[in-house]
Amino acid sequence: MSRQAAAAKGIDPALIVILAGVSAALHVGKLPPAIPVLREALGVTLVQAGFLLSLVQLAGMTLGLAVGLAADGLGLKRSMVAGLLILSAAGALGGWAHDASALLGLRAVEGFGFLLATVPAPSLIRLLVAPRRLPVMLGLWGTYMPFGAAVALLLGPVFIGATSWQTWWWLLAGTSFAMTLWLAWAVPADRHRHAAPPGASPAGAVHSWPQRLRQTLTARGPWLVALSFAVYSGQWLAVIGFLPSIYAQAGFSGAATGALTALAAAINMVGNIASGRLLQRGVRPRVLLYAGFVTMGLGTVAAFAELHGSGLPPLLRYAAVLLFSMIGGVIPGTLFSLAVKLAPSERTVSTTVGWMQQWSSFGQFVGPPLVAWVASRVGGWQWTWAVTGACSLLGLALAGQIGRLIQSLEPPSLQPER
Repeated sequence: MSRQAAAAKGIDPALIVILAGVSAALHVGKLPPAIPVLREALGVTLVQAGFLLSLVQLAGMTLGLAVGLAADGLGLKRSMVAGLLILSAAGALGGWAHDASALLGLRAVEGFGFLLATVPAPSLIRLLVAPRRLPVMLGLWGTYMPFGAAVALLLGPVFIGATSWQTWWWLLAGTSFAMTLWLAWAVPADRHRHAAPPGASPAGAVHSWPQRLRQTLTARGPWLVALSFAVYSGQWLAVIGFLPSIYAQAGFSGAATGALTALAAAINMVGNIASGRLLQRGVRPRVLLYAGFVTMGLGTVAAFAELHGSGLPPLLRYAAVLLFSMIGGVIPGTLFSLAVKLAPSERTVSTTVGWMQQWSSFGQFVGPPLVAWVASRVGGWQWTWAVTGACSLLGLALAGQIGRLIQSLEPPSLQPER
C-alpha cells in the first residue's frame, strides 16, 4: 500500500510507526503493576524485581549500536515488524513461566524485540514526514514510552485483579501481534532509504557499516546525546517503575496505585510534545535540557528525602513526582531531535539512534537495581534522591557540552536568538 493511499484513507504512516512503538512500550510497562503479585506467586525478591524491570533493556544495552548499523541492510520497516513479532512470542511464552529465572530469561528476549521495534523508528519517521514537521513528530515519538507505560500501569491492575498476571501477559502479546499486521500493511517500504536523498552529497549517501561505525563513534555528538539519554532514562524508570511497590507498601489498593503511577508516566508526554513545539519555535536545546534535569533532581529530593524521619505531606510528594516526570519529558523529545541533527552524516542517523538507545538501555538496566539496592540497604526509599540527583548533575554537565557543540557547528546567523 502506498503512502498516498494510506493518506487518502486518513492514516498517517508516521503515526502508525509511533503506535508500534507504544505497543512495544506496553511490554516495558506491563511489569510494575505485576511485581506485588509476582513476588508472592513466584517468590521474586526486591532486587530480582529490579532486574525484571531492567532486563528488558539488556539487548539494547549490548546490541543497540549493532541494530542501528544493521537497520539499513534489514530495512527499517522490516526491522520493526521482526521486533514486534519477537515481543509477541516472548510475551506469550512468559505467561507460562513458573519461576523467576524463566521470567528473567524471557524479559531479555523481549528486550531484543523491543530494540528491533524502536531503534529504526526515528529514521523511518524522518522518511515519512516533511522536514518542517520533523521536530514535532520526533517530539511525539518521544511519547511512545510514557504513553505505553501509562496504559499498562493503568490497565494492568484491573486485568491482573480480574484474571491473572498470565492473562495480562497474553493480552499484550496479542496486542503486539495485531500491531505487527497493521504496520506491515499500512506503512510503505523504505527501499528509497538506500538512495541518496535529493540534494545530498554522494559521499554521504552510501557507506559500508565499518565506515558508519567509525564515523559515529569518533564524533562527539552521538556520545553526548547517548550519555544524556542514559542519565535521564535510568532515573525515570527507577522512580516510575517502583511507584506501584512504594504505594502498595503504603497501603494503597491495586487500582489506586495503578492510577497514580499511570498518571505519573502519562504526564511525561506533556514534556515530550512541548519539546517539539519549543524546538520548532527556536528555543535552544540546551535550555530545555537544563530545565528537565534541574526539575528531575529537585523533584526527587522533594518526593523522597526525609529530615528527622519525616518528609513532605503525601500530596506534595506526589506533586513532586508529577513535576519530575512532566518537565523531565522535554529531555527525550529534545534528544531525539538532536540525534538526527548531530548524526555525523546522512547515513549514520540510524546508527546514532542505535548508540543512543544502547546507552538509554544501560541507564534503564542500572537505574532500578541501584535504587532497589539502596532502598534495601537503608530500609526504605528515602535515599532514592541521592541516586537520581547524581544522574541529574551529570545530565546538566552533558547539556552544557551539547550547547557548546551546537554553537560550534552552526553559523552565528542561524543560531536561535533565545
